Amino acid sequence: MSEPRRLEVLRAIVEDYVHSREPVGSKALVERHHLGVSSATIRNDMAALEEEGLITAPHTSAGRIPTDKGYRLFVDRISDVKPLSAPERRAISSLLEEADDLDDVMDRTVRLLSQLTNQVAVVQYPHLGNAKVRHIEFVLLAPAQVLVVLISTTGRVEQRVMTVPQPVTEPDLMDLRQHFLSVLSGTPLSSITSQLANALTTVPVERRRVGNALGHCLEQLAGINREDRLVMAGTANLARSTVDFPLTIGPVLEALEEQVVMLRLLSEMEQDARGVAVRIGRENPHGGLSEASVVATGYGPDATAKVGILGPTRMDYPTTMAAVRAVARYLSRILNN
Repeated sequence: MSEPRRLEVLRAIVEDYVHSREPVGSKALVERHHLGVSSATIRNDMAALEEEGLITAPHTSAGRIPTDKGYRLFVDRISDVKPLSAPERRAISSLLEEADDLDDVMDRTVRLLSQLTNQVAVVQYPHLGNAKVRHIEFVLLAPAQVLVVLISTTGRVEQRVMTVPQPVTEPDLMDLRQHFLSVLSGTPLSSITSQLANALTTVPVERRRVGNALGHCLEQLAGINREDRLVMAGTANLARSTVDFPLTIGPVLEALEEQVVMLRLLSEMEQDARGVAVRIGRENPHGGLSEASVVATGYGPDATAKVGILGPTRMDYPTTMAAVRAVARYLSRILNN
């Protein structure tokens, strides 16, 4: 059997099944694809593909559907990820650039990716190992009540209203803000504790109690761990794909709810030369995802946090891979800015 033709037959079966959800027969392949051979030849090719475990018959009909192994070969043979259309790229750019802060960026990212792919979209908060202090703000709400705001270089904004141990004036509060900012600006969040200790030793005695309280609050805000957090959108798309989960979508939903499962899976996925990582069906280590596929890629300064989609194995892989990669690139650009 011709190797190139065998791959063409497999590609045609995958594309037709993704589009129709119906098992694909040799007659349909001859009618819809210009393969240049007869139905009998196609049937022989399909028999060979089935013997190799790349396609299978779901029941007694003449049609065949791809197996996980067949999808894997198809995905691996996608030579290049096609770019999104100009309108799609403009939509991504304008929607993400309108975001107010990191939380808004994350929320817009998953909603956009879910709409582009009609799958469940997930995004992991950017890793903060390299994040530094960008800005500090103290806002006087009452004589002894202050809003403390810490902004990192990743765009992360943490804030907390606190009661200070004694009343403070606006000028004193501004002096304290400037003092902390001069010492902490550009400091990695992971090193803020030691730098704060240095900063507090030079606070004037009359402001020391308030300064200690504000410093402690900054330390707490810097330590809030949000890098092990996922945001997702589009779980309703799973409900419309129940036919693709012959058993039940329950295990898939449970895996999504167990964020530690998804976080572990995303952290283990290594992207290929095309800039994406794809796990298909039983390649996923979590049993609840044995009928699902995950397409993801890294983003951000160190590309260790992931953004991606989860859906049935019967998905449009080329389009999905392109959407995931494009959204990740825009997301990285916005965070870098």
